[in-house]
Amino acid sequence: MRDAAAGGPGGSAAPEAAVRPDASLPDGPSAAYLVHSPEDREAMLRALGVDSVEELLVDLPTAVRLERLDLPPGLSELETAASLRRLAARNLVYEDRLCFRGGGVYRRFIPAAVQAVISRPEFATAYTPYQAEASQGTLQAIFEFQTLIAELTALDVANASLYDGATALAEAAMMAVVHTGRSEVVVVGHLHPEYEEVLRCYAAGRGFVVGSGPERISERTAAVLVQQPNFFGLLEDVEEVTELAHRRGALAVACVDPISLGLLAPPGEYGADIAVGEGQQLGLPPSFGGPHLGFVACRRELVRRLPGRLVGQTSDPRGRRGFVLTLTAREQHIRRERATSNICTNHSLCALAASVYLTYLGPEGLRRVAEVSFQRAHALAERLCALPGIEAAFPGRPFFNEFPVRMFHVEQRLRRLDEAGILGGLPVARWYPRRPELRDVVLFCCTEVNDPAALDLLVEVMSRA
Repeated sequence: MRDAAAGGPGGSAAPEAAVRPDASLPDGPSAAYLVHSPEDREAMLRALGVDSVEELLVDLPTAVRLERLDLPPGLSELETAASLRRLAARNLVYEDRLCFRGGGVYRRFIPAAVQAVISRPEFATAYTPYQAEASQGTLQAIFEFQTLIAELTALDVANASLYDGATALAEAAMMAVVHTGRSEVVVVGHLHPEYEEVLRCYAAGRGFVVGSGPERISERTAAVLVQQPNFFGLLEDVEEVTELAHRRGALAVACVDPISLGLLAPPGEYGADIAVGEGQQLGLPPSFGGPHLGFVACRRELVRRLPGRLVGQTSDPRGRRGFVLTLTAREQHIRRERATSNICTNHSLCALAASVYLTYLGPEGLRRVAEVSFQRAHALAERLCALPGIEAAFPGRPFFNEFPVRMFHVEQRLRRLDEAGILGGLPVARWYPRRPELRDVVLFCCTEVNDPAALDLLVEVMSRA
């Protein structure tokens, strides 16, 4: 040990072996390794019929492209990681409690149990459960999710989850078109603009029409779609919309906020035929826009129109409980032309997170989360509307935990909030360029993570702005 510490036999260290404090670490043989050689890349480009990689990026605006990371050449892996950490530290990261922006993606408290379960390797690495006998854990997790969503929406059956709320809504429209044989769906109220964009994309490809407003409901209408709460956070008269749909022989489709169902009536209670929604709030962080999960629940009569797959419960010859894929209306399992959907998988890991979240909270816990969100949003709305230059955008309309205000100097006020480390509300003008009356409308939201001190700070900064 003495010889090694002294630099080798004889106790004298070779000068060239000394490590300078500013010396770069040596790279291993893999540090400069690229998966594809230049010849490989040229061959692939020729097969694709293009001359350069840049031609593959034509759909990406040049303004968002980077030629290379701003890193010195020749760094080791350790040094590269340290440099990237320094770059990441320059990002502005808002505290959850200081985020008051929703618009379809929300910050909520996620119990530690959620991450503990979904981090288990048997769930994190599992894929489609093709072999039931080898996939009992995955199948049971999906079955529990289906059960929880059916209970939450008060409907008979739910599927194994979809990509997100927007695709779930579009798939529900397709369910109605196929079931009724009609060729039009009607949106009532303010649907999230991005959901409507996906819906119209489906309509263009599948040959049905999308209309807006209750006056469009007719004998040609396959489904009436209503979002509760709507894009502005306001509550719609869903019972009246459902009655209008059924009077014309159409299906009623409710797009719901799952947390709001802790307080509001579930779709099954007011007669909706199909309920869809976005499950991101159920145990998933915002994560720069994904991944999320969509859910679809429906009446029993519509079960064979459900997209994706259903997991069912059964028993083996010994009477032991087991799980199987009961219905799989996806193009990989049946004749492609008979498939009701081309969505080929479900977001199983995200659905598992939602299942753990709902099970951990239980009905009373979910109600408490909804109550706190409701109370804080209403307290904030009252305080903001008491400030000069701010007023309710739709006075008298009830809301859940998100609300629109009309205010002067939108950009300046939001910039002041940003300087104070607060992510303010969401301006809606970008989605409504042809509606000048909405150019100064901003959506604010509150969840249980926005504590009273955060509300005080927001109001204080807004009053100075």
